[in-house]
Amino acid sequence: MTSLRLPPVKVAASGIPVASVIPCRPRRTDRRCDHGRPLACPVAHTSADPRSGQPLCPDCYDYTGHVIWHAYAGRLWKAFTDNLYHHLAARTGVSRTALRRSVRISYAKVAEYQRRAAVHVHAVMRLDGATGADSPPPHWADGRLLADAVPTAAAAVRLTAPYHPALGEYELRWGDQLDVRALRSGDTSDELSDDAVAAYVAKYVTKGAAESGAGLDYSVKGPADIGAAVVSQHVRALMATCWRLGGLPELDSLRLRSWAHTLGYRGHILTKSRAYSTTYAALREERGAHERAEKDDLGAPDLDGSTESQWRYVGSGHTAGAALLAAGIAEDLAANREIAREARMAVGR
Repeated sequence: MTSLRLPPVKVAASGIPVASVIPCRPRRTDRRCDHGRPLACPVAHTSADPRSGQPLCPDCYDYTGHVIWHAYAGRLWKAFTDNLYHHLAARTGVSRTALRRSVRISYAKVAEYQRRAAVHVHAVMRLDGATGADSPPPHWADGRLLADAVPTAAAAVRLTAPYHPALGEYELRWGDQLDVRALRSGDTSDELSDDAVAAYVAKYVTKGAAESGAGLDYSVKGPADIGAAVVSQHVRALMATCWRLGGLPELDSLRLRSWAHTLGYRGHILTKSRAYSTTYAALREERGAHERAEKDDLGAPDLDGSTESQWRYVGSGHTAGAALLAAGIAEDLAANREIAREARMAVGR
């Protein structure tokens, strides 16, 4: 069994997982891999360096493990949040059933691609009362309790990918690097305000795949699309691995070919628990009400609209009559161009 950990993360307690960056450093010995490539990199890369995030030896890199981890990232997060309830119950002496009846874990989670094209997680977590943000948690359910439970809950997660004779069996778990910090409203040097938390999350939501150099914003239909994609060789190899593994019956449920453009990662960039904050439906309703109110203030007519949910192909090109008109216009334009050309030639003489 191959043990596969998620890439290094710093989890934040009330929780923000943040990536750990390890710069390239020279080594004292000239060690090389089995393919003869050096295991050290003495270059101090800038963020614009195309070599940043690329494997020292592509032949040694575990592309299969990278893709399988991406495919299971959502399930690993679900296993972590489930474990978190169990670890909170163990720390408080409350039964799991009683704890779930009195406490709800709410979160907002952002997935970000590292330069090496591996997704890591930034999350803000909160302990609410039983019904969510509108109810206070019990007095014993505070940020310190949550911060203490996050590392042990993450370390206990173990998932197993389906066995395949050519791949073996992968055990997936979270990495060791976990940064847990309490986030509260306030202006002290070691605390973050609500606005700062929102800005922190927005920073990673607005970072696109192009900025991190990972994946595409459109689906691929086959190896030809992967070969033509404007991406690094490392990302191309990950996409090709998705396509290859997607053909294995044992991994059919992962739909890796459908998600080859995102390197096997199937989740949304920004997700939240149901009770963390307002819903998108509520935001759309408020925006619609605001726009209607503005129209009323300006005296604009309130036009009724209808939505067509079914479409059908009618046709393309000109009708017979329109084709005659278009042909006539084209002939007129051609004649005008010829007259203008002759006039220029006459002036040149």
